Amino acid sequence: MDIVIIDYGAGNVKSVQFALERLGYKAVCSNDPELIRKADKVIFPGVGEAQSAMSEIKKFRLEKLIPELKQPVLGICLGMQLMCEHSEENDTDCLGIFPIEVKKFQVELKVPHIGWNQIIDLKGHLFDQVQNASFVYYVHSYYIPENEFSIANTDYGITYSGAIKKNNFYACQFHPEKSGDIGEQILKNFIKAV
Repeated sequence: MDIVIIDYGAGNVKSVQFALERLGYKAVCSNDPELIRKADKVIFPGVGEAQSAMSEIKKFRLEKLIPELKQPVLGICLGMQLMCEHSEENDTDCLGIFPIEVKKFQVELKVPHIGWNQIIDLKGHLFDQVQNASFVYYVHSYYIPENEFSIANTDYGITYSGAIKKNNFYACQFHPEKSGDIGEQILKNFIKAV
């Protein structure tokens, strides 16, 4: 099975690659459109700031390719936010896969939201063998409101989307590659069950 992790200079690609290797899967990190297009599974990670990340995506001419992918795609953290229509972070137009606005946390809790938190209201194959209220690892200052595409939610002063799905596109705000056994199960589900 060909697994490609999109490497556009703004993602934690190595930690995702190592997490997959621990599960027995080999993944290639690449920004080559042909390799990405031919992959069986695509993972789209991201760390950092939305506008800079979108600039990098455009530099590699991936802004049209990613929304057109037909195979299962998993966005992680900033990758999830970039799959949306727009982000409040520096007023950034994103990829438009999900017709959703990414919002800045306006809560009385510490922002960024860093650390372990629970995922609830789990739906679909991505969460096979994952118990409701399992803990996963988050690092973010912006969030996606609960919406029709939500397949997991999280509470941090407000209830927001911990994961979303539309057609072949899956995304999680948390970092499965940093979420221990639960995260490994979610990655395994994406590779095997989705």
